[in-house]
Amino acid sequence: MRHELTQQEISSYRKNGFVILDDFLDQDELEHWRRSLDHALKNRQGRKFPHSEIKTGESDGINDDAEYFGKVFDQIINLWMTDEAMKKIMLDKRIGKMATQLAEADGIRIWHDQALVKRPWANPTSWHVDTPFWSFDNREALSIWVALDDVTLQNGCLYFMPGSQNDTNFDEPGITANMGDVFNLYPKYGTAEPVPSVIKAGSCSFHNGLCIHAAGPNMTPGFRRAMTCAYMPDGSTFNGKQNVLPDEYFAKLKVGDLMDNDEQNPLIYHKDWD
Repeated sequence: MRHELTQQEISSYRKNGFVILDDFLDQDELEHWRRSLDHALKNRQGRKFPHSEIKTGESDGINDDAEYFGKVFDQIINLWMTDEAMKKIMLDKRIGKMATQLAEADGIRIWHDQALVKRPWANPTSWHVDTPFWSFDNREALSIWVALDDVTLQNGCLYFMPGSQNDTNFDEPGITANMGDVFNLYPKYGTAEPVPSVIKAGSCSFHNGLCIHAAGPNMTPGFRRAMTCAYMPDGSTFNGKQNVLPDEYFAKLKVGDLMDNDEQNPLIYHKDWD
C-alpha cells in the first residue's frame, strides 16, 4: 500500500478539496480487497445497513426517490461491522494516518464505510456535498474512494469541483435525480469546470465532505466497483441528524454530545500514537 503522502499532495488537497493517488494498492492488495468485498456483500444479502432489513435500492429516509437511486448504484454501508476481513481493511492505521494528515486533525474516526457498485447502464450520481447529510458538522470531514475496477469517463468516474469546499456550508441541498440542483444553492459552480477522476483499479482519491462532486452514468455493460470510507475528525459533536446511526444509539444522543463511541465510530488513528 502506498500510504505515505507527499507535501505536494497534502497541499493540493488543501487547495482543491480532493487529491487523486495512483497505485494506492499493489496487485495482491487489490485482489484481496476485491475478494473481501465480494465475500462481505454475499453475506449481507443486499441489506444496506447492519442494523436494518432495508435492502439497497429501497427507500431509506436519505434518498427519497428509491426507483431512480436504486439504479444509480448498489450501496452497502458499514461492512466493517459485519465482516472481519473488511474490518481489518477499514481500520488500517496507515489509511487513518493519511486521512488525519489531509484533514489536519488530531485523530480520525470512521463515520461509515460503503461499497458503491455501479451496475451496467447505471444512472449518474448528481452533484452534491456529503457532510450536510451526516450527524456531525465538521469542515474537515473527508472520504477515501478506492477503485476496484478501472474507472473511466464511460463507466461512471467521479468529478470534483476544485476549491468548492471553501464556499459550501452545512445546509442540506439534498441529492436529486436532477444533475445540477446543487447549483441553485451554489450558483458560482454552475459555470465552473469540473475535474474528472479517471483512475486505474487500485488507485484512489480523497475528497473533503464539503467539496462538490458527482459521478457519471455507467455507459458500459460492465460493473464499476468502488470501496469507500467516510471519516470524522476526532472531537466532532452530534448535530441532531440520524443519518446512518442505529435507532437505539440515536435515541441516547443529545445535540452537542461528543461522537466518541468506538463501537459505532472507531478511532483508527491519533497523532499521539506515533
